[in-house]
Amino acid sequence: MAASRQVSSAPRGTHDSRRRQPSATLLALLLCLALGGCGGAWGWYVVAPTTAQGRANLLFLLEGMRWTIALSVSAILLAVTLGLVVAMLALSGRPWLVRVARIYVEGVRAIPLLVLILWVYYGLPVVAGLSLGPFAAGVIALALSDSAFEAEIFRAGIQSIERGQHEAADALGLSFWQKFRLVVLPQALRRILPALGNQFVYMIKMSALVSVIGMQELTRRANELVVVEYRPLEIYTILVLEYLLLVLVVSALVRRLERRLALPGEGRR
Repeated sequence: MAASRQVSSAPRGTHDSRRRQPSATLLALLLCLALGGCGGAWGWYVVAPTTAQGRANLLFLLEGMRWTIALSVSAILLAVTLGLVVAMLALSGRPWLVRVARIYVEGVRAIPLLVLILWVYYGLPVVAGLSLGPFAAGVIALALSDSAFEAEIFRAGIQSIERGQHEAADALGLSFWQKFRLVVLPQALRRILPALGNQFVYMIKMSALVSVIGMQELTRRANELVVVEYRPLEIYTILVLEYLLLVLVVSALVRRLERRLALPGEGRR
């Protein structure tokens, strides 16, 4: 008992610092490599902000970040909307709608994302006569791939709402859509927010695959710069730092939103 009390009485900051230690160690290692090369003969002049060449290359790389962000945000919004629709079909109780939702989820999840990107970009113009640019094709492919996972997340979150909540809404005379919009969905969103945040991080990372169809996002620009400068290690290290920065910002925003939506008495991380 005494040991358990000592553990539980540890300062919150101690646990927080332990959780932050791996990220801090990784960031320190990357900074060590970036600033000093850790004893290696690296050509950091290609990305050094102190030279005109380095500043031009850094600006070229950073301009790809806005396309990565635009691509990821557009795809996740479309994926969440489509996933919610598919989840509602799966929970409709009508056998044929449930079957359609299940076929969609299992079918889309079976297709590798890279294959789906290539099919949307090169296949849709032939099949449907739609000529899509790299950005539109990337958004559609990413959204379709992620929507199957979003549908399962929404389905699990909605099914986790206690039966008493449904009975209370019925007792108040709420219609099905009023109950879903005012009672069920807000509680489900609070519970699945961490999973949605993970999917957004996944979307940011998977957006790098859109570079294969010419999308000028982070990875594509880094590849083009490597061809010009012949310094892949230095340029890809900057690319790693850019993705790390994006993921850390998204993770911080999700945790902040979790704290704002937490009910009184719920533990805060």
